[in-house]
Parts: sequence; C-alpha cells; structure tokens
Amino acid sequence: MAAGGVLDPRPVVRVERQRDGGGAAAGSPPASSDAGWPYSIPAVAQLLREGLELDDLTVLVGENGAGKSTLVEAVAMAYGLGAEGGSVNGRDVTWESESPLHDALRLVRGGAASKWGYFVRAETMHGMFSYLQSSGPEQDFHSRSHGEAFWDLVSTSRFSGGGLFVLDEPEAGLSFDAQLRLVALLLELADRRGAQVLMATHSPILASVPGAAVYELSDEGMQRSRWQDLTMVDQHRRYLDAPERYLRHLLE
Repeated sequence: MAAGGVLDPRPVVRVERQRDGGGAAAGSPPASSDAGWPYSIPAVAQLLREGLELDDLTVLVGENGAGKSTLVEAVAMAYGLGAEGGSVNGRDVTWESESPLHDALRLVRGGAASKWGYFVRAETMHGMFSYLQSSGPEQDFHSRSHGEAFWDLVSTSRFSGGGLFVLDEPEAGLSFDAQLRLVALLLELADRRGAQVLMATHSPILASVPGAAVYELSDEGMQRSRWQDLTMVDQHRRYLDAPERYLRHLLE
C-alpha cells in the first residue's frame, strides 16, 4: 500500500522465485554453480535466492555474459511479453532461443497495476519491425534508419500509459544525441504513474538517468552501485582521457 491507503500502482513490486507446494522452484533446477545455464550465472543464482525489488527505473549493467539480457528476458516473459519483443499481445517467434528462467520466477504486482507492457530488444528489432508491418503497417519501419525506426516505435501508443517497459541494449543504433533523447524518455516513463522500466545496457549515458536503481552484474553476482562507481564508467573515462594507451596495448 502507498501512503494514505492507496493501492500501489506499480506493475511489478518484486521479482520472486516461483515455488511449488513443496517450497522448491517450479520448473527449474536448483540455483547452483553445477545446475547448468542459465542457473550457473552468478546474477541469476542470486536473483533466485533473493528476488529483486524493481524500482521505477531499474538498470542492469555488466560485461557480456554477465546475465543482463537473460534476466530482462526472463522478467519480460514472466510478465507475459514475447521473448523476441513486443507487447502482451505479441507472439511473433522466429527462433526459440530463450532460457527457461521465466518459469522459475513470480512477479508480484501492485493492486491497481496496469497489465500492459512492451519489450524492445536490440538483437530482434529488425524482425519485430517486419512483424509489425506485416500485421497492419502503421509506418514503414524499414525505410528508416535503425535509430529512426526505434523512435517511430517508442513514440507511439505502445509506450503510453502505465505498465512494464523492458528494454535490452536499446542504445544499439542510437547516436549520442539520440541516447540523450532516450534518457529524457526514460525519465518521463519512470515519473509516470503506474509505469516501471527495466533496462539492460552497455551505455554509460543511458545508465546515468537520475534516480535510477543501477545494478552491476559480475562474476560475484549482482550489486547495486552508484553510476560514478561503475566499471564501465571508469573504463570510458580512462579511454577518452588517453585512447592511445589502450590502442598501444592492443597493437603490441
């Protein structure tokens, strides 16, 4: 409950491990290092042990293979969104490659939460644009650049109102200025009543959204961190300060 007895309008209050009557995770092996992918990923194992309280805007960062996309995909699917992107009504499938992690999660919703949601992931965006056009084209996505088509998508009613909005590496194809525009959109979404955003990114620009709950994923698991303390922020600073040092090392 929110202050004054008003039902919390957030669509997802907490991500929990799904349990059957015996207390074991339903549909999944135990979260241990020998359980196999994706349960052997430290961040996934931690999520299954501890759950995750989603903020208005939750950002996951970390190296390739740390589990960012696996986690956002699982939350999106547990919410009812298609693995390849789209809304709660979208079921376009070109290749089934998702993990079974969504079957091991349970999402706890606020009492007045919207059931709407939308999932955008960089690696399947071209296919999603084709699906949207073939099922009743509103715009010719493929006549636009990747970045322009992305803005055509997020500027429609798909990203209006409340619900859960999940983005996996949305910076792909976006210029510096376009990423700043996306920061403004993320702020607007996070401030909107009844809306939540979960995003995985490699971009220090997108991770810098004021007020975001930022989690850094690594071999140690998942740790909430300040933006200025993130490894990728430090790496970008060092590189921009003296790129020749990095390039010299690569050429040696």
